[in-house]
Amino acid sequence: MRKVAVVGVGETKFSGAQEKTSVELFGEAAAEAIAESNLKPKDIQALFLGNVLGDFSEGQGSVQAFAAESIGCAGIPANRYEGACASASMAVRDAFMWVASGFYDIVLAGGVERAATMGTALATRTFSMFSDSRYEFPSGITFPAVFAMLAHLYSAKYGIPLEKLKEQMAVVSVQSYKYGMFNPKAHLRKEVTVEAVLNSFMVSTPLQLHDCCPFSDGAAALVLASEEVAKKLTSKPVYIIGVGQASGGPLVSQQEYLPRLRAREISSKQAYDMAGVTPQDIDVCELHDCFSIASLIAAESLGFFEFGKAGEAWMKGEADIGGKVAINPSGGLKSKGHPIGATGAGQVYEITKQLRGEVEPERQVEGAKIGMTDTLGGDGSTLVNMILERGW
Repeated sequence: MRKVAVVGVGETKFSGAQEKTSVELFGEAAAEAIAESNLKPKDIQALFLGNVLGDFSEGQGSVQAFAAESIGCAGIPANRYEGACASASMAVRDAFMWVASGFYDIVLAGGVERAATMGTALATRTFSMFSDSRYEFPSGITFPAVFAMLAHLYSAKYGIPLEKLKEQMAVVSVQSYKYGMFNPKAHLRKEVTVEAVLNSFMVSTPLQLHDCCPFSDGAAALVLASEEVAKKLTSKPVYIIGVGQASGGPLVSQQEYLPRLRAREISSKQAYDMAGVTPQDIDVCELHDCFSIASLIAAESLGFFEFGKAGEAWMKGEADIGGKVAINPSGGLKSKGHPIGATGAGQVYEITKQLRGEVEPERQVEGAKIGMTDTLGGDGSTLVNMILERGW
């Protein structure tokens, strides 16, 4: 396998409802990524695009083909990926494999979504399609309910009183908001206190408003190239050195392992093994914090903290910049936002910028050499992890 580098990245602002179409949003991100790569659209050999709800949000299918044409890449192979919230990460992982194999030298990958445009009721209903539609949704299961149940299981399994767990989750949310304030592309840019989190309205007990990420519109794009090509394009290549992907069935089939998500542990091990690194080598991680409890579960499964101890680690600042591992300096899904088809590519965008030392000073992880992404699709149905390394 050849080494593969990220040579250019682009991203729109993640926000509430936007008037631009998905094709226009992705075109904006793609144009930035291509220009940053010192390439022209004609140099792109394939497009891999994550998009989940285009059929519902704007009645547009085959968004990948229209996106390819709109950015000047008409005629190239263009594939659409749907893996719920992990869709763009699946697209990036496949792009990596195609370039690593030698079949392509330059591939554009990313994702786009207009989830906020749908409004809360429709977005909630369509998101629920990615739980088990035959048994879970008819029982009243939505994603807030899934993660609320995981919070209760976490509390019981590790002997953490629910009120204490809520305080720990509040600290997770406050950290996300803190970094999001300094990210010009973040959806929610405001200061929020622990007290405000604990006094916000209940969504699905014990999850309150500020424990939950928003529905967002946005797009992100990356240009991946072989090592030989990358050296001609940039003096700051960021190499993808490890990838992993795993899947899981309905919650009922996962019950003996919950609140841990087995697919994440399989996927992350694949990425660590391929990269030849351990959790202790990771300087910065963008992990899937759709809900504050999800951060605790993810950080433990990725090996950053002992099981049942992540909340304490957050309260000690060990998940902060300058701590044991910097988690979600972008603001994460909680603050940066969650346009589900674009989220995974947005995570790679952030890690690439961090390893280059190109983010705002207030949220830059100084000297970061190795970064990781973690994207969860559904309620454990799809997990994708990637590890990136500074290449100079």
